[in-house]
Amino acid sequence: MGKGRALSDGVIKKIILSYTYVAVWIFLSFTVIVYNKYILDKKLYNWPYPITLTMIHMGFCSSLAVILIKVFKIVEPVSMSRETYLRSVVPIGALYSLSLWLSNSAYIYLSVSFIQMLKALMPVAVYSIGVLLKKETFKSQTMTNMLSISFGVAIAAYGEAKFDVWGVVLQLGAVAFEATRLVLIQILLTSKGINLNPITSLYYVAPCCFVFLSVPWIFVEFPILRDTSSFHFDFLIFGTNSVCAFALNLAVFLLVGKTSALTMNVAGVVKDWLLIAFSWSVIKDTVTPLNLFGYGLAFLGVGYYNHCKLQALKAKDAQKKVQESDEEAGKLLEERESDVAGKRNETQD
Repeated sequence: MGKGRALSDGVIKKIILSYTYVAVWIFLSFTVIVYNKYILDKKLYNWPYPITLTMIHMGFCSSLAVILIKVFKIVEPVSMSRETYLRSVVPIGALYSLSLWLSNSAYIYLSVSFIQMLKALMPVAVYSIGVLLKKETFKSQTMTNMLSISFGVAIAAYGEAKFDVWGVVLQLGAVAFEATRLVLIQILLTSKGINLNPITSLYYVAPCCFVFLSVPWIFVEFPILRDTSSFHFDFLIFGTNSVCAFALNLAVFLLVGKTSALTMNVAGVVKDWLLIAFSWSVIKDTVTPLNLFGYGLAFLGVGYYNHCKLQALKAKDAQKKVQESDEEAGKLLEERESDVAGKRNETQD
């Protein structure tokens, strides 16, 4: 009874911790998205400088990552040569900077709810780019599912009350760059045995992003900020916004490390629906029935895609366990045969 009760208590504790990590990640992700929208939207805080905002985030995250790794030594830095850094990390940093720049820019033109609907295209982009770069195998069933997701998003876009072409172009560009980055992480880093958690990712990637973003910033936003006499840096707003952005990265580290990447995908779906509800009820964005119908179709497609990925992972793990058990059985058989041969030699002697 005591052991059974202890076991059940342990399982309950683990479940509570998992849900806590999920809740913290949803809250922080939700907060960062709404906070960025508040800062960039011309009708709210009215500070439409997405490159500058992203550079503030990257500068803050770089500094904290250096302190956590070099001073407090919370995680160990990955051993990496200069050539590997230039060939693998720098291209990923360039794509990440473009993705963040475009996605933050989209908040100026589109509602939070519609942006979340467009983000449902991420599996489509990742799979398509994976096929092009020969990282994924083309399957007609998977492609049909990708088309159903795209069809759902197209319906949601058709039903959008405040459709803005430039905003959609920016968000779709952000999705394309982010999907390419995710595929290249597998090709340039994971395939070489280099695994970066969110803290080490910021340590290596955030400085690259800051440098890349500084180029368009000098020509696009710096002249405007320089000529705006009323501009002043609000430490409270940008400081708390940057802290939230960094905390979100730590929450990703905890969520994926303590649960799984699939849990994060499922939690992301919950977060998207919460954001749509918040956008409609609090920010007073218009959400039409056609919006919800289209996103519902896309949501079913994404859910089916995640289900297929989970089944593939389970099959892979099962195959791996069978191979390991076969190898162990082979080793035991070899040991027994060697023991028998040794005893025969002793008998003959």
